[in-house]
Amino acid sequence: MPLVNIRLTRREKPTTREQKAALIAGVTQLMQDVLDKRRDSVVVIIDEVDPDNWGEGGDSVTVLRERRARQGQQQ
Repeated sequence: MPLVNIRLTRREKPTTREQKAALIAGVTQLMQDVLDKRRDSVVVIIDEVDPDNWGEGGDSVTVLRERRARQGQQQ
């Protein structure tokens, strides 16, 4: 039974129920097409992580987004 875990950081505009359903359906179809897995055996879990709890390059995603927003305003 394949288990696929998708981790996303939360955004100001939340991921909708429809978008999550599309991710689940798409990943399930991909597992079926590429690995010949039965649809009913594929498990997809979507974890939405607070951006304060996700770091890249020593900074939280919150800090990185704020920095990118400031840089975008300066251009």
